Amino acid sequence: MTNSDYLLKAAIKKVTEKLNEIVVEKIEEASNIAQDVPGKIKKEFDTLKEAIIEEAARMENEVSKNKNTDNSETNQEPSLSEVLKELEEIKVKINQFNGKMNNRI
Repeated sequence: MTNSDYLLKAAIKKVTEKLNEIVVEKIEEASNIAQDVPGKIKKEFDTLKEAIIEEAARMENEVSKNKNTDNSETNQEPSLSEVLKELEEIKVKINQFNGKMNNRI
């Protein structure tokens, strides 16, 4: 083999090593990002849930202050406890989804 053959083989070897290093690094970064996603989704959901609860309470207070509201219309609207129950069910489903996502990662 000539010196140029060794030079070419060394260049290919070093480029391959560097590419492998970069690929492994990027895979680790993607893995770290993917691990953070379920936590971020849960945090956003919790924030949204709190905002919904606050808005529902505000609306309920507004309706109770307004004495001109028709009772039959009020009875047709879901109560705050029913809404909270539905929110809890959604939270359980999101937690199940997060668990499935964590198992795939």
